[in-house]
Amino acid sequence: MIYSVRGKLIYTSTNEAVVDCGGVGYHCFTTLSTLNQLPSLGNEVLLYTVLQVKEDGVTLFGFSTLAEKNCFQLLTSVSGVGPKGGLAILSLMTPDQVALCVISGDHKSLTKAPGIGPKTAQRLVLELKDKMKTAGFSSEAQTIADTASHSVSGGSISEAIAALLALGYSQSEAAQAIAGCSDEESVDTIIKQGLKKLSGGRW
Repeated sequence: MIYSVRGKLIYTSTNEAVVDCGGVGYHCFTTLSTLNQLPSLGNEVLLYTVLQVKEDGVTLFGFSTLAEKNCFQLLTSVSGVGPKGGLAILSLMTPDQVALCVISGDHKSLTKAPGIGPKTAQRLVLELKDKMKTAGFSSEAQTIADTASHSVSGGSISEAIAALLALGYSQSEAAQAIAGCSDEESVDTIIKQGLKKLSGGRW
């Protein structure tokens, strides 16, 4: 098992990077997120890796953070989601955003990734919901996840989320927008706060 590779970055393309470690070039398939964080060619880089061994060959996947690597492993543990699908999702979202989509049941946002259809997205939500809850969120992401859980519990937050959904926002976008709001606030107040945040852009 190759846990990580550290060395000189000698090549990149739209979905791959090659790291020279002591004269040996390690070819890693990766995400757009990781590629955007890589230094310029010739500089040292560290990638956390996942090694896949199949009858037709050996493939190495590299990630700039452990969170992205761990999320990739969770995604590809689901039947029907191969490495290509995992990379596509993580090229579109951060690990925290993936977790929020899964926990809030927002399978529609997952289908924005190339190759991820509705049935596969629903399977991801079903199989990973409990695992994502213990995957180690940032404190901000945990707050948003807690807000998303209110969407089925009734109260002002539930009604506000429903209103934002009716306006065309996704479940995870709505939860993110009103994170930190209280059920003691009025529905109108929560919606106004959510729309103010959403007006600044959507992911």
